[in-house]
Amino acid sequence: MNSLKNQTAAADISSPYMSRLARIERASRLTKKERLFRIAIEDRKPLGHSPGQFIMLSIPGYGEAPISISSPPDRKSVFEICVRAVGNLTNALHNLTKGDRLWIRGPYGKAFPVENLNGKDLLFIAGGIGLVPMRSLIKAVLAERLLYGRIHLLYGVKSPDEILFKDELSQWGQTGNINVSITIDKPHPEWKGHTGVVTTLISPLKIDEAKTAAVVVGPPIMYKYVIMSLGDKRISGHDIYVSLERRMKCGLGKCGHCQINSVYVCQEGPVFRLSDIRYLREAI
Repeated sequence: MNSLKNQTAAADISSPYMSRLARIERASRLTKKERLFRIAIEDRKPLGHSPGQFIMLSIPGYGEAPISISSPPDRKSVFEICVRAVGNLTNALHNLTKGDRLWIRGPYGKAFPVENLNGKDLLFIAGGIGLVPMRSLIKAVLAERLLYGRIHLLYGVKSPDEILFKDELSQWGQTGNINVSITIDKPHPEWKGHTGVVTTLISPLKIDEAKTAAVVVGPPIMYKYVIMSLGDKRISGHDIYVSLERRMKCGLGKCGHCQINSVYVCQEGPVFRLSDIRYLREAI
């Protein structure tokens, strides 16, 4: 009987339809709207994610939603998510504390192709909470820093109080492993840094277009103008990667909520190479 029970448990864990019980190890506030959660999976088996993937998180009585994984890949059963409170589920999550339990499915989706970035200069461009999934990739890259050339991170937010991971951004810039540039959209009395949308940080950069790969994650309105600016720098669409975390609901390509023409974002994305989706006018 015990053998049968163990076999059933193993099958359940491997099924993409089955949820896994998890608990909150730590919850810390980053801004007024965002909190960072460190989550441990009860069965102690690794999450097994890659940068750019997401989980489906559920709290009984409040529903389920796709959430980006913000920590780098490893073999541990602990991972991090950064969540903005915008609805019933996310507000309920913000009210949870250390030791509280929830359910997760996944990881799901297509990740950033880290192997294609080896030997390249890297240009990370994030807008607002787009830094959340990008953080996983940045940390994975910094863990193997010698495999890459120059690295720039351009980060744009509306105001200073919306900047995420302030301590990490400062640390990354101080180590010299990555050049960090931050901008806010409009002048603010508490801000002495660069002012303007994130595209204003692209023009001054000296880029070797033949060896540069760009990663873009942010709100939909940002993509059009960032891609135009990268085109001015002559970076090929083959070397531009975007994350389209939009309208996802089930994570399994069953509900059609994230469908763009014939493409299911949760299955074929959320990470796409720009040259592969130029025909999808609704995507960019």
